[in-house]
Amino acid sequence: MSDATLGGGLPHRRKRKSLRGWMTRLVAAPGFQSWAARFPLTRGQARKDGEAMMDLAAGFVHSQVLMALVELEVLGALLDGPMARDALARRIGIPPERCEVLVRAGAALGLLKTGGQGVRLTRKGAALTGVPGLQDMIRHHRVLYDDLADPAAFFRGEGETGLSRFWPYVFGAGAAEDPETAERYSALMTDTQAMVAEETLGAVSLKGRARLLDIGGGTGTFLGSALARWPGMEGILLDLPAVVAGAPARLASFGVEGRTEIVPGSFRDDPLPETADTISLIRVLYDHADDTVRALLAKVHAALPPGGMVIVSEPMSGGRRPARAGDAYFAIYTMAMGTGRTRSAEEIGALLSEAGFTGVKPHRTHRPFITGLVTARKP
Repeated sequence: MSDATLGGGLPHRRKRKSLRGWMTRLVAAPGFQSWAARFPLTRGQARKDGEAMMDLAAGFVHSQVLMALVELEVLGALLDGPMARDALARRIGIPPERCEVLVRAGAALGLLKTGGQGVRLTRKGAALTGVPGLQDMIRHHRVLYDDLADPAAFFRGEGETGLSRFWPYVFGAGAAEDPETAERYSALMTDTQAMVAEETLGAVSLKGRARLLDIGGGTGTFLGSALARWPGMEGILLDLPAVVAGAPARLASFGVEGRTEIVPGSFRDDPLPETADTISLIRVLYDHADDTVRALLAKVHAALPPGGMVIVSEPMSGGRRPARAGDAYFAIYTMAMGTGRTRSAEEIGALLSEAGFTGVKPHRTHRPFITGLVTARKP
């Protein structure tokens, strides 16, 4: 009996694998790279690949340039218009020669532009200042950078990470009873939650829904956005007591305080309200391990009436097609937190199905690098 009969074309697959291996070794050879950089038909691609590899190798320095531009408030200083280099150096308090290096680095990254009028923001630089919470998140990256100082040790799982101390609430309700911890969590999440709310509510209709329970909703940014968009709906906010302390003021800013109920509690330890026909889990599942997620989804399923809908919106892995935001950022971030993980839409769908939900549906968002979205219904 031939290999082809046994393996359904196994020899052909072996040949393709062998050919791919040969091509990989060829491209990896220094001599081939030198030749490809000179040969007219390949030099364009060779240069593009080389620049991309240099970007990867220099990426940490690029992120530190971005951190400096944010911490020195260079971007904010240029919002009102161009500034002369010397004036900018005085404004941010660094020597002119060092300011020149920083400005040129910012220009190389596409955030600044230099010319006869001095230094000004590019469109991308201006947009960076307009994304709610982004500059605070960049400042917060200092903790993640410390955790990645020895990346090999990090991936081996050696030692405690700074992010696991920064987000202790994910390990249990008691850790977030500290007001300082709760305030730090709420401040960092509030502005960025607005972007998630915009993407989610732009993709999912809540028409005809009577009451929305937002689990782990912080101070109510998502719930307030949803109720403002759907005036006929009421809402319930559930989060830890120290976290929801700031919710009344936040909900009042949306003008929806009269249509909301605030329930201090833990989804781990306390029963869920059973009066909602829709439940939202906004950036909740990826904070937790699979066992915790399974238990939560089972409680969500039990709390909903037949026809009830669950909304899961959070950063997601690209699954079979890895994505930079989900797989090269959020997956690393959740690993550094010490709990949870970034899942693909398919994995979340499987967990929802396991919990008894049907009609699992991934939705497209305009900015998938901010959030992915999956909905399902209780039969």
